[in-house]
Amino acid sequence: MAIVSLQLENFRTYHRDSFEFSEGVSIIVGPNASGKTNLLEAILLLCEGQSFRAKDHELISHEKDYARIEGLVGIDKRIVLIEHDGIERSTKTHQINTQNLKRLPPAKRVPVVLFEPEILQLFQGGPEKRREYMDSLISRTTPGFTTTMRQYKRVLSQRNALLKRQQTPKQEEFFAWNVRLSELGGQIATARNQLIDNLNSSINEEYQNIASKNNNVSLEYLSKISSPSYNTHMLHALEKVFQTDRERGYTSVGPHRDDLQVLFDGKDAKQVASRGEMRSLVLALKILELKIVEAAAQKQPILLLDDVFSELDGARRKALTESIQQYQTFITTTDADLIVKYFIGACEIIPTNRTA
Repeated sequence: MAIVSLQLENFRTYHRDSFEFSEGVSIIVGPNASGKTNLLEAILLLCEGQSFRAKDHELISHEKDYARIEGLVGIDKRIVLIEHDGIERSTKTHQINTQNLKRLPPAKRVPVVLFEPEILQLFQGGPEKRREYMDSLISRTTPGFTTTMRQYKRVLSQRNALLKRQQTPKQEEFFAWNVRLSELGGQIATARNQLIDNLNSSINEEYQNIASKNNNVSLEYLSKISSPSYNTHMLHALEKVFQTDRERGYTSVGPHRDDLQVLFDGKDAKQVASRGEMRSLVLALKILELKIVEAAAQKQPILLLDDVFSELDGARRKALTESIQQYQTFITTTDADLIVKYFIGACEIIPTNRTA
């Protein structure tokens, strides 16, 4: 399902602008602050219902009280209307043909995969980025996982609040919280491990295609809690670390503390892999993400590449190009010549001349 056209009104740097797209590759070119990423953001909102970088009211042009996005996606007319009262409240509504929706349910979403430069640092930063990466992909492909995550965070917050009480809490007061947190934690860890098993089944092949190297690459879920029977082991762990948790005022074990590790030939990639090798790995993961999302949705996702080509060398650009040709793709860049040569006769140029 491809996006055919897009009309923007009071959205970010766009006041009244219209675009038409082909089913292939669209290269969005313009100087910095000309609205390239804003255009990708509008596509994501129209298809999946949310921004990847801002709250709703921040999407409305300065001194305006609403923003409107309208587009034709396949044969469906879609509209997103964001309104703000000028003080603190904002509302967002969706319309698909004649159906009005306050929220865009999963069944009504058009799958989109976003690739931005920050993802290239996935394995360089802290573990929260990697947890977010796993949970975001699972949420888009596993029904009910978003609800499980929301429930887990709520119970975790309640347990932490109890740990911080001025009156010294007793361990027996925590039993019910520990049981529920362990049940939800086990579901989350199981889903993450299933994702990693899925990725590990193809990561070597994808990595070697991109990097032209024969390293044995694998992913490993890192946790203080052993699997299987994660929930049982988590319950025991929570009871074991109770005194430490009470002193610190927070829960120190569980999926909110777990991590994702990359191994190159059985060794920690952070210790042995070059920057280029890590970038090849992230490219391989994003290509696998496309395939996983496509399999779950039973339709091809739309691919958004935000200024990624400038971060890659020629070999990796070529490998990425070969992997995405069957998808409708939107690529932002300040230099079209950098990209056009990889899509000769198979792309269109969309200039942006707006300044923020």
